[in-house]
Amino acid sequence: MADATAAAPVSAQRLWPVWLVLLAAAGTFALTMGTRQSMGLFLGPLNTATGLGLGSISLAFAFGQLWWGITQPFAGAMADRLGAGRVLLLGACLVAAGTILTPLMTSTLGLIFAVGVLAAGGAGMAGPAVLMATTARMIPESKRGLATGIVNAGGSFGQFVMAPIAGALIAGLGWVSAMQAMGLIVLLCLPAAWVLRGAPAAAGTATAPKLATGAAVRQALGDRSFRLLAAGFFVCGFHVAFLGTHLPGIVAACGLPLQYSAWALAVLGLFNIVGSIAIGWAVGRWRMKSLLSLLYATRGIAVLLFLLAPKTGPVVLLFAAVMGVTFLSTVPPTAGLVAKFFGVGHMATLFGVVMLTHQVGGFLGAWLGGQVFQATGSFDIVWMIDIALAAGAALLHLPITEAPVVRKPATAG
Repeated sequence: MADATAAAPVSAQRLWPVWLVLLAAAGTFALTMGTRQSMGLFLGPLNTATGLGLGSISLAFAFGQLWWGITQPFAGAMADRLGAGRVLLLGACLVAAGTILTPLMTSTLGLIFAVGVLAAGGAGMAGPAVLMATTARMIPESKRGLATGIVNAGGSFGQFVMAPIAGALIAGLGWVSAMQAMGLIVLLCLPAAWVLRGAPAAAGTATAPKLATGAAVRQALGDRSFRLLAAGFFVCGFHVAFLGTHLPGIVAACGLPLQYSAWALAVLGLFNIVGSIAIGWAVGRWRMKSLLSLLYATRGIAVLLFLLAPKTGPVVLLFAAVMGVTFLSTVPPTAGLVAKFFGVGHMATLFGVVMLTHQVGGFLGAWLGGQVFQATGSFDIVWMIDIALAAGAALLHLPITEAPVVRKPATAG
């Protein structure tokens, strides 16, 4: 049944050439993800301007990580029911509004509202749950693995491009105007909402039994492999948010100038392009759970070697490159497993649930990093936690059963 559900919507929703669908989805992810991942460059200026302390500002950014995840199951359900266009349009506008308003906020609650609710919530609506599911429904099944890798690489390309742009804007315009300019740049993705507007997930699936959204979520949560996948993605969120938020601070703690912070973020994004496309290609050739175990193990080893190495500029950039290869490369096989388990009929909703666990980890990574550094003057404790979590995630994926889940009879709910 899952296979029928997965295959049916493609012909009904593929209104555009595959390359244009991928360009629209990858471009949207590039602008929203690139802007969010560049915000770490503004932590220092925000702290100086507001005097709130790194712990309070990290709380706002950490709440943003959590809210980004909370919005995705609901945004996915909206896209499954109404089509993706309206959801993406609203999401892009909220990212722009939140980013533009952030420099005007002088309290922790104000920063939580601008950074955490508006910008992060908008990025969640125009984020991977909606983009991956919409792309999967608009292209042939045989191309989905590589396609999700390309869309995911869009977010990395955005980070590669937007971090140096943000650094240059800060140097040329000052941090306030730079942040507001970044908000306006996000609006360049608005035309993509028209390309990706698609149709509701129910379109073209009349031959498959209709499972209500609530029932689909309950069935997924009752599946052991889905729960293991979500637990592993929690660890991914911890890694990504900790590095995305605190990498500039980590570089500064190494005694290196600001330029290395911007270029470390850029290298992280550049090498994730390579990793995302490579893993998208590999998804169709090897077991996805094995690829995920390999990625998490690589992260843990890379962090351990970084802690033992001298903290020079080349070492920092090499570390950023290695972490970049694995940074968001977990997304294509994770999305692929969700589609393999349950088909694409409720994929935006179910991948949104997995993204929520990712962002719970993201909240802890961003928040704990600030708290530990403020208390101890270093990130060493967080690095130790990071290594332990990476080892745990590598082991968690091994028992996953990589096969379609047999659906129970449809029930109301």
